[in-house]
Amino acid sequence: MAHGSATVDFADIEAARDRLDDESVVKHTPIERSTSLDELTGGEIHLKMEHLQWTGSFKTRGAYNKIAQCSADGGTERIVAASAGNHAQGVALAATKLGIDSTIVMPKGAPQAKVDATRSYGADVELVGEDFQEAMGHARGLVDDEATTFVHAYDDPAIVAGQGTLGLEMYEDLPSVDTVVVPIGGGGLISGIATAFDELSPETRVVGVQATGAATVADSLQKGDPVSLESVKTIADGIATGGISDLTLSHIEAHVDEVVTVTDGEIARAILLLLERAKQVVEGAGAASVAAVISDELDVSGETVMPLLCGGNLDMTMLQTVLVHALSDREQLLRLRVRIDDQPGKMETISGLIADHGANIQNVRHDRSAPELDVGEAHLVFRIETSGAGQSRAIIRSIRDHGHEVRHVNA
Repeated sequence: MAHGSATVDFADIEAARDRLDDESVVKHTPIERSTSLDELTGGEIHLKMEHLQWTGSFKTRGAYNKIAQCSADGGTERIVAASAGNHAQGVALAATKLGIDSTIVMPKGAPQAKVDATRSYGADVELVGEDFQEAMGHARGLVDDEATTFVHAYDDPAIVAGQGTLGLEMYEDLPSVDTVVVPIGGGGLISGIATAFDELSPETRVVGVQATGAATVADSLQKGDPVSLESVKTIADGIATGGISDLTLSHIEAHVDEVVTVTDGEIARAILLLLERAKQVVEGAGAASVAAVISDELDVSGETVMPLLCGGNLDMTMLQTVLVHALSDREQLLRLRVRIDDQPGKMETISGLIADHGANIQNVRHDRSAPELDVGEAHLVFRIETSGAGQSRAIIRSIRDHGHEVRHVNA
């Protein structure tokens, strides 16, 4: 491999599984066929439901494998880590299980649910910096003696090997799988899974997925060295690392067949789809695999496919944001701006037109200050619940037929 001397092989992953042979630490998560996704993609879609893991994500696998080795070697009295959320919980649980103190540095904007959960697993949490990279810099500064070990989220062979145990499960769950789809943040997860599949089923296609606002792999592969972003912007905080490492780039080069990107809008759509059709609550990073499968970026028609739902720690505030975005995209939430003569009864008339179509008005406000309005005019801005695009178009048509200028202003 082109980058660095440290690599992970299949024997490392098997050894990690032996260390993780404890259902109270890591459980074998189920798979579930999704006929709804079958219809959307033309493939046979089996969801690997790792979001049902203890701590709500795969991260405990790598963290426990690493910290168990530190514990066995002796001399480690404290673990330090940096994380946007899921690695934090995995490290906290693993350290507590092994009787070692842990300090986790998380960005100030980390979802509160993940901060609270990390503390509940026994870690001391420090909130530092605006993003993962700033949290990482502070965490490294806390490693000030030989009894303290830093546990990186992805740039560590023991972490990669631990995540690779998920690849063993995915193969055992469905040996006939044609394509597995794995989200990529720092690359530790896909490095382990792809290494496992290269040994067990080299004909299986391994596809990585990044959020467009945090995508680094394509440029890294092109340049032959890890590329980092100065800032990231995505709702998928679990894969918002903004960079990969020499270690993970080398494994991606060697074992991953394809890497695609998905937008936040596509991720939001996937979260809503999983809620509605699969009855599963999945965070942005976990839904990225499904976003890829239903996007135009990836053709899985006629294939047996396993998208990995790698995390389920969806902050409820983010859920609200995602739902509003996804429902607006479907036009099930509709915001209309109607220009009127500012006279008594106008709101009642237009509200009646909306009601005639069976839609529900959530709220309405007057705006009399827009510069394009003439004296005596106003805008009525309606927020409406509809059954979808068809009903929305019918409402707009009715308002126009009654002589009013109307604009769809969701954007």
